[in-house]
Amino acid sequence: MTTPTLYIFSGLPGSGKSTLAQALAKQTGAIYLRIDTVEQALRDLCQLKVEGEGYRLSYRIASDNLKLSLNVIADCCNPIQLTRDEWQSVASLAGADYINIEIACSHREEHQQRIETRLNPIANLILPTWQQVVERHYESWSNTAESSNVVRIDTAGQSIEASSAALFHQLKLAR
Repeated sequence: MTTPTLYIFSGLPGSGKSTLAQALAKQTGAIYLRIDTVEQALRDLCQLKVEGEGYRLSYRIASDNLKLSLNVIADCCNPIQLTRDEWQSVASLAGADYINIEIACSHREEHQQRIETRLNPIANLILPTWQQVVERHYESWSNTAESSNVVRIDTAGQSIEASSAALFHQLKLAR
């Protein structure tokens, strides 16, 4: 039996993170967990002011699936070292490997245009404004000890297909 892998995505809203995470799920057949979906479900069903609950619930769902030897994709902003450490702990405790993937859009105007024109696929979810994205606390992986072990994809100026191909190439996945 092969060791399962937890693919841990990080990046600001509008960077292309969910698009690439979904492409990876289609390519690999991995379980796809989108934190936005989990958090909005908690708001809708439990009337919660969601803070860390969505992540904590997703850790448990990911762990259950990794223990079944299923690969899992965590689609989340994952903006701080605390959540990154927790995801890695989920993988380790489940006996799984993990790969950290940081998605960015380095072209400011393109990133802003994406934020201002994107469609909302999750009912009732209030998407962030460009100003909220700019002001959001996000710790770059380049400032961490693990920075050399992070797969980085810059989606600026690239098609979805080109960004997906770059991701699959770095992950050594045949297309």
